[in-house]
Formats: sequence, structure tokens, C-alpha cells
Amino acid sequence: MRPITERFRDARPVLCDGATGTELNNRGVDTSLPLWSTVALLDAPHILEQVHRDYVAAGAEIITANTFRTHERNLKRGGLSGQSRKLTQQAVTIAREAANGQAWIAGSLAPLEDCYAPELVPDDEILQREHDTMAQTLADSGVDLILVETHNTIREAVAASQAVSETGLPFLISFVCGIGGSLLSGESLADARDAVRKFQPLALSVNCLPAATAVNTVRELVSLADGLPVGVYANIGRPDPNQGWINDDSEQPTVYRDHASGWLATGARLIGGCCGTTPGHIRQLASLIGEHVKR
Repeated sequence: MRPITERFRDARPVLCDGATGTELNNRGVDTSLPLWSTVALLDAPHILEQVHRDYVAAGAEIITANTFRTHERNLKRGGLSGQSRKLTQQAVTIAREAANGQAWIAGSLAPLEDCYAPELVPDDEILQREHDTMAQTLADSGVDLILVETHNTIREAVAASQAVSETGLPFLISFVCGIGGSLLSGESLADARDAVRKFQPLALSVNCLPAATAVNTVRELVSLADGLPVGVYANIGRPDPNQGWINDDSEQPTVYRDHASGWLATGARLIGGCCGTTPGHIRQLASLIGEHVKR
């Protein structure tokens, strides 16, 4: 395949895959904490590979390797200390074999702590050291690009972006925002953009926010992007302090597609799915992109 950097020069929007963790859970894999989706690398690699294959068949151009929770900090909590490099390489290999040359492979570089808890972000020295290690592990594992995703503070987004920039690989940066459009830390998207722009990401994105309310955040990000492509991959619901999680009508792929149509109309250049989305959702997005290009 041609370099992913060339693909982003095309007018046609780029299609990412959908959720991995929740889709593994849908298929019977235990994704309980602290290991979450990493369990599939140990107990169900064949199911993980089939998830990736189904996203490729649905039309995804970027497949995200199952590395969201293969950094050392998380593995240590799950009793797998010292296995970060091995499991990260395994995740990338599974994704590469599933894609079979039909999609680019992204390595996920996630927050070190809980995506919804900005107050847990470690100090700067720890952030830089641990993200440096994980970014280099992803690069050594042979990913085509790195997805710096679901970051809820500017501090950690900067540390992760700097770590990736030192590998020389292209990367996307994606923030998780509240309904009001600010990062979960309360920091503004404008300040986040200013902080990471010097690292020259391929695109600025938001993810892990409800699909039903994402369009205003996408609109704001487009207005701030200064010509950089903007991306969005959203959830089919939202976390709830009492019930844990509440799905909305975005659970239906056609409804999710309707929301995504608004993102494209607003100026998004990259779309996909986050928590709860399935290959069915990505299939609908592939069709939507085709119609969008014709128009």
C-alpha cells in the first residue's frame, strides 16, 4: 500500500474501523478490567483476528491494533509485568495478517490511566518516560501510523505526541471531550490544538463521545484546525455514574450513519467508530462516504 500520508492528501474521506473491546465482548470474550481487550491476545486471538477481518470487509481503511491496554503500567496490574513488548508485537501481527494488505495498521497509544478520569494523569516525567517506551514499541512492531487517542488532558496529549514524533512515524491525535466541547479536563480544544500542532499530526480528531451530540464538537474542531484534516469516531451511547453505560439510538447502524452524515457535511475528513460500534456501523459509513463523494 502507498504511505498513509499520501492517502490524507485525497479529497475522499478516510474510513477507520470501529470498536475492538466492545466487539470482543459481543463475541463472548471476557473484557473485564484491568486487562480489558488485552485478554483476547491471551485467550482468543482467533476471535480478535476475525473482528479485524470483519472491519476490513466492511470497508475500513485503517485497522487499529489491539494495543490500547498493552502498555506496561496496565499489564502490571493484570499480573503480566514485563510482557508489553511481546503482547504489543502480537497485537500488531494479528492486525497485519487480518488486513492482508488491504488496510493500514495503526497502533493505539492510549492514556496511561482511565480515559474518563483526567485527575489520574501522572506527572510529566512519568508521562514522557512511559509514552516514549510505548511509542517505540509500536514503531518496532511495524505499525504504519500511531493513533494517539482518547486523551483527556493537554499534558498527556503533548507527552504522547512528542514520543511519537521521535519515532518518525505519522500519527493522528484524538481527544475525548464532554458534551460542551472541551476536553474532560475542562481545557479548550483551541488550547489543545495549539499545544500539539508543532508535532505535525496528520489529523486532529475527537473520539469516545456520544455520536448523537458530536456534531457541534466536530464543527468547532474544523473551525480551529487551520487546514489540518479533522476526524471523529464516536460511541453509540454514554457512560452513566449509576448504570455504567446507556446506549442511545446510535446503536442502530443507520442512525449512526445519519449522525456521521452531519460530521461530513461539517467538514470532517476521517470518520469511524468508537465504543459499541460494530462492522455493521462501518459498513454503513463506507456507503455514506461513497455517496458523499458522488455529491
